[in-house]
Amino acid sequence: MSGAHELHRQPLRVRARVARMTAARLSSRGLAAATAAFGIWGLFPIYLHPLSGVPALQVIAHRVSWACVVLFGWLLLRGELAGVSATLTNGRLVARLTLTALLISGNWLVYVWSVTHAHIVDTSLGYYINPLVNVVLGVFVLRERLNGAQWTAVALAGAAVAYLAVLAGRPPWIAGALAMSFSLYGLQRKVISVDALPGLATETLLLLPLALGYLAWCQAAGSAALTLERPGIGALLIGSGLVTAIPLFLFAYGARALPYSTLGVLQYIAPSLQLLCGVLLYHESFRPAL
Repeated sequence: MSGAHELHRQPLRVRARVARMTAARLSSRGLAAATAAFGIWGLFPIYLHPLSGVPALQVIAHRVSWACVVLFGWLLLRGELAGVSATLTNGRLVARLTLTALLISGNWLVYVWSVTHAHIVDTSLGYYINPLVNVVLGVFVLRERLNGAQWTAVALAGAAVAYLAVLAGRPPWIAGALAMSFSLYGLQRKVISVDALPGLATETLLLLPLALGYLAWCQAAGSAALTLERPGIGALLIGSGLVTAIPLFLFAYGARALPYSTLGVLQYIAPSLQLLCGVLLYHESFRPAL
């Protein structure tokens, strides 16, 4: 009897072991994806700084338009456009993705304006605050649990951010806007039941009419930045679609594969790199501006 019982239990053990290995592999990939996303975002000021002469709203319109081209081109090559079609037929998903699209576009606008107006250090403060907001949302909204070491890290990070805010005299609006918009975006993307790439493509598609309408108005008004006379600027604007889509896709993948509190800790990569860019490359003051 005991031998028969063991034979019966063995497949269950094998399935459990395979499930654990699969979960570990997904978690490892999610960790790599999230780390790469935050690394790209941390160095993004280097890409945006040459666009300081272009209005931030126009940069955002190009980011949306070219990111949409990149994402739908990739989906077409992979034969996965059906995922977007299925998403667009679900009214509830469209409503939630409209919210995330507005959150991320608002985040982009504040970020681009800040980088192109010598406030890179302020953006770094915003993204230092952002992981703390993520941890709070993970604990109180998603009911995730932290161990003692994680709580200690959160407390130390909170004290450091509070010190920087006190130096500024009050919480900088740039930092607050960036932290809240991106934290809420990440939370929504984690709980929305849509794959990363179709979700991102749908977000850019929902924003596309506004972006194209604004760019058409700029062209008619003679203020368009994408011209033959400025090929370097034009190349950066067109390339913004690629550098926008790649980290967002990596982040969306990581957000679904990792605990949200873990994602919050990893997110310190981006502001650390941004701070170094602002202080060492562009000689900004370490003290955040109001």
